[in-house]
Amino acid sequence: MSNLTLALGRPTLADRIVSRSLVADVALIAAGAALTAVSAQIAVPLWPVPVTGQTLAVLLVGVTLGAVRGGLSMALYAIVGIVGVPVFSESSSGWSVVAGPTGGYIIGFIFAAILTGWLAQREWDRKLLRAFVAFLVGSVVTFAFGLPWLATYLGAVGAPNDLNSVLAAGLYPFVVGGVVKSILGAGIITLAWLAVGRRDNRNTQQ
Repeated sequence: MSNLTLALGRPTLADRIVSRSLVADVALIAAGAALTAVSAQIAVPLWPVPVTGQTLAVLLVGVTLGAVRGGLSMALYAIVGIVGVPVFSESSSGWSVVAGPTGGYIIGFIFAAILTGWLAQREWDRKLLRAFVAFLVGSVVTFAFGLPWLATYLGAVGAPNDLNSVLAAGLYPFVVGGVVKSILGAGIITLAWLAVGRRDNRNTQQ
């Protein structure tokens, strides 16, 4: 029973800090969802899509936990918000948020965490440049889900939903921030790996 785990595939940063077990996996998944919920409250209100700290949290969760646990963490975040816990941006919750203009981004978080987790399990998070690319690709996945959803919503409410209008509402305001978050995330994860490596070296020398 002690070998039972939700973590599949190659180890990630979380596995170098906490031994794999079902209890640890559940705790890490819940912690990832909580981190995303807290980051969602760091927001600059814009319509129809606010600027938040969510994306950075999502990608950090993915690379830290790996594909399966990262995806489950973001699925938990979405489910908790849908059932009424105010974890979405500006302390919002409910199905109406997912059905609204930001719903596609929330669904995209799940797949972004899965992809970045998959890349991390192939050691893309160990070096700064590759980590930056992993974070950037994860951001692209989020927009790949968010923009079509946003276009559908804008059309449903009678707002312009041509390509330029959708990009102006859901992409252009976030490009610079996305690059900055990718740089910041890459720096955080590579520094974390360096710290773990130094710890292991000290333990080996003792």
